[in-house]
Amino acid sequence: MTEPNILSSLSSALAETIARAAPAIVSVHSHRARASGFVWKVGLVVTADEALADEGEIEIQFADGNRRPASVVGRDHTTDVALLHVEGDVAPVKLSTENPALGSLAVIVAADRGAPTARLGMVALSGPAWRSLRGGEIDARIELDVRLRHSQQGGLALNAAGEPFGMAVLGPRRVLTIPATTIERVAGQLEKSGRIARGYLGVGLQPVRLDDGLGAMVMNVDKAGPSAAAGIRQGDVIIAVNGEKLYGVRALSRGLGPQSVGTVVELTVHRGGEPLNFKVTVGERPET
Repeated sequence: MTEPNILSSLSSALAETIARAAPAIVSVHSHRARASGFVWKVGLVVTADEALADEGEIEIQFADGNRRPASVVGRDHTTDVALLHVEGDVAPVKLSTENPALGSLAVIVAADRGAPTARLGMVALSGPAWRSLRGGEIDARIELDVRLRHSQQGGLALNAAGEPFGMAVLGPRRVLTIPATTIERVAGQLEKSGRIARGYLGVGLQPVRLDDGLGAMVMNVDKAGPSAAAGIRQGDVIIAVNGEKLYGVRALSRGLGPQSVGTVVELTVHRGGEPLNFKVTVGERPET
């Protein structure tokens, strides 16, 4: 009998790694949309918010073929994390908060109609924390050089040791991983309160180009909001925040994360050609 070579040993190790993770991987069916997910805690499933339909019933299909209805505990569009409740006693996965090294192997274990699927790739980028286009705080930027189908979003990304380090989602150019640290933080808040608190100024803004840069014109003001209480009016043009020149509406919105609620910001505005300063206590964005 011949000794196993490196490739056969690697193949066996990968198969064993996938087999260990597969029981906790589920299919998520929601209004003609299919995604993957994983059991985060007993009775709680994490999936990709982007792949989850905005309405209709949700059904979870487990690896053993069992199908059960699920309900939304909470969703965070900014970090692409959604938490679902489903009856069941499947053992949850244990996430690793250690980020993988650049160039290391990564396996995505997902599901399609309940059947486990797997993809093998490489960590193409392993970088620091960043903000998503929707303003969510992602604790590390991890990109994978691997193809991913829509139904595989929400699957687990495993390192070479078989430890799940995040959730695979489709990015603009590459497959991204929502790291375990972000999942634990966001899912924990969703489990506790069903939502993520976001900062709220109570104004509708429109970007405008000024002679010396960019500004944000106040198009409407929530009369019960924090900006109205501070004296901001419709037609004001915000040109600076805390003394720093404004670089666009999106930059202002990104600064209104959970940590901003309750803080005081100084807004410099142009009103009738004159600069005025207002101190605004950031409120909590109301549920829509």
